[in-house]
Amino acid sequence: MRVELNIDPNCKNPRALLYAARLTPSLQNAIAILEKENEEAILTAQIQGKTFIIEPDNIEIIRTEGRELVLYDIEKNRFLLGKPLYELENILGKNFVRISKSALVNIFRIHHVEAAFNGTMAIVMKNGIEEIISRSYRQKFKERLGV
Repeated sequence: MRVELNIDPNCKNPRALLYAARLTPSLQNAIAILEKENEEAILTAQIQGKTFIIEPDNIEIIRTEGRELVLYDIEKNRFLLGKPLYELENILGKNFVRISKSALVNIFRIHHVEAAFNGTMAIVMKNGIEEIISRSYRQKFKERLGV
């Protein structure tokens, strides 16, 4: 597919025009991404019945704990989330990477990564929370970090 992009600093209302013989899943994904370009992700979470708006930069890790999906922020506060993990992965974007079926981390809040048992890797966040990077997500994680 041929792609053209015109950068114009004076452009006030950006738009995209696509020509295709048929609508494919890849085109649907591209359209969804483009439509969300100017939307800010608003993420809400709960603690003890109170709802808070969470800034993505303050998120350390999102993971399942039993039947709950929880978010830990930079101060190690524990929030409950109402959206599925895959949806949060799409909302939060490129600064977050999936490390297992049940966890998503902010790559800018990683303190360090080390080898663990059975070919897995352990990740330690800046707030001290630890999680395992499963073998099936290890390669994608390494590619995302460029290691």
